[in-house]
Amino acid sequence: MKKVAVVILMVFITACGSSSQNQQPVLPQFLPTATAYIDPSYPTAQAQIAAADQTASGIAVHMQRAWVEGKNVNAEICYTLPDASDWSVWSASLTYAGTILQEYGTTLLSFQEAANGQPGSRCDMLTFVVPPDADLSNSIITINSIAAPPKQDDYCAVYMPKIQQAMVERGIGITLDCFDVNGVLTMQITARPPEMTQEQAEQIVYSDEFYTVPGPWNFPFNLSQ
Repeated sequence: MKKVAVVILMVFITACGSSSQNQQPVLPQFLPTATAYIDPSYPTAQAQIAAADQTASGIAVHMQRAWVEGKNVNAEICYTLPDASDWSVWSASLTYAGTILQEYGTTLLSFQEAANGQPGSRCDMLTFVVPPDADLSNSIITINSIAAPPKQDDYCAVYMPKIQQAMVERGIGITLDCFDVNGVLTMQITARPPEMTQEQAEQIVYSDEFYTVPGPWNFPFNLSQ
């Protein structure tokens, strides 16, 4: 009887020891903290554009498509160019669920110079970053203006007559002239009203109104995720 008890006890101890040796340790699971996880299956959806063609200030803008991809709302737009200057989108916004988002990125898609009496054109992709749960069911992408920011020598070659004419029409006593500064023609203010500071005169003369074309061009769309 004692032998049987000893044998049973040894078998029990051996089984327990073997089970302990074969048991795999359970390691703690740590979630990343520095980089947010983006599910690869995050939906990509095409938008339904209510009015893809808009015209303002003589400039026709066409929205080819809009879609959401991850956290990005993308829109491809094409527009006619007023002249041969380097025009691009100057100001744009995305309005959704009471929120106005004015930060965006721009990617050039194509550019075509004017030819055979037809104006040049440019196509860009605008990208707005929104929260994953953003309600885009009734949204608007607005192009507020396009612009061709001048280089230093462009002021004398292109913009000074336009700016001077505007000063005369508005009755602002600012006169302009161009001078050679280190081999570069540079526009300078030669006269201004006595009550106006140099800084105030420069703010008027170098305002972006002289090299922008205002819209707006509004594109309502519905993008249900």
